[in-house]
Amino acid sequence: MRRAVRIARAISSTIILPTESAQFEAYITEAIDMVPAHIRRRIENVAFVVNDTQLTNLLGLYSGIPLTKRGQGYTGVLPDKITIFQRSIEASVGDDPEKIKKLTIEVVHHEIGHYFGFDEVKVRTWERNRKSRTA
Repeated sequence: MRRAVRIARAISSTIILPTESAQFEAYITEAIDMVPAHIRRRIENVAFVVNDTQLTNLLGLYSGIPLTKRGQGYTGVLPDKITIFQRSIEASVGDDPEKIKKLTIEVVHHEIGHYFGFDEVKVRTWERNRKSRTA
């Protein structure tokens, strides 16, 4: 069964972005779809949000209670949130749509790792392993 993915947009300004909103959101959807089905099925109660704020070194941010920290009392809570900072990603790689897509996918996967309770070291190890399998 395929879960519906909703991507919200948090706009902080009226600056025109190099990548159209719909295209950038499609990159996020593609990144989610690339996650193996047996892992993707475990992703629940998460909002993916695009924010056009440009921050120095922050491309994405997971906010919530990781799966590894949830207990029996985890009910009736607001969704976790994975924020993807579109302008920060674009500033990192320039206007090349393929580079923007590639980095967006990497950032989404990185933040999904945090959702599953991986600390920064484990997320980076997971990323290296994933890249070596696809290379």
